[in-house]
Amino acid sequence: MTTTDPATLFEETFEGFGTVRIAPLDPDRDAPLLHGWVNQERARFWGMRETTVDEVREVYAHLASLTTHHAYLAYRDGEPVALFQTYEPAADRVSECYEVRPGDIGFHLMLAPTDRPEHGFSAHLIRALKRFVLADHERAVAEPDAANHKAIDRLLRSGFEAGPEVVLPEVVLPEVHLPEKRARLVFLSR
Repeated sequence: MTTTDPATLFEETFEGFGTVRIAPLDPDRDAPLLHGWVNQERARFWGMRETTVDEVREVYAHLASLTTHHAYLAYRDGEPVALFQTYEPAADRVSECYEVRPGDIGFHLMLAPTDRPEHGFSAHLIRALKRFVLADHERAVAEPDAANHKAIDRLLRSGFEAGPEVVLPEVVLPEVHLPEKRARLVFLSR
């Protein structure tokens, strides 16, 4: 792993795919970009379709204030291609749905929209993200919406094992509201 930008947390070149770089998301700089991504129909499972740029900025500013949840942009050859979030499962509502182990890390992934789909793109990107999250953790957990069959299938084809279908409880806080969510847990061990 080589890094050239001090903000870069991970950088690796994958033959036949390009260089993947992961860096922390900057809510002020990146909110307009993310707004364009999360407001598309294809991002409906992300739960932010009717947000404004300012609301997107606020969500990620709040996330940046936490020590247990982190947001990143994944770049391929310098172009932003995905929003990637990690979290400590013990500090998240998912902990009510499975037995969290020491060394677990949770994550969310949203691929950037494209008008030029590329065969194998998500498989290569997920391979890089797996290397990033499992470098310092024993097991990764994700909880895509149970109706998001495309995401679940992609994760299973990438080596994740299917866990149970669960209902993540609603979260109502002054800073955030997350509705109840039916999800499929998937796991990947180092």
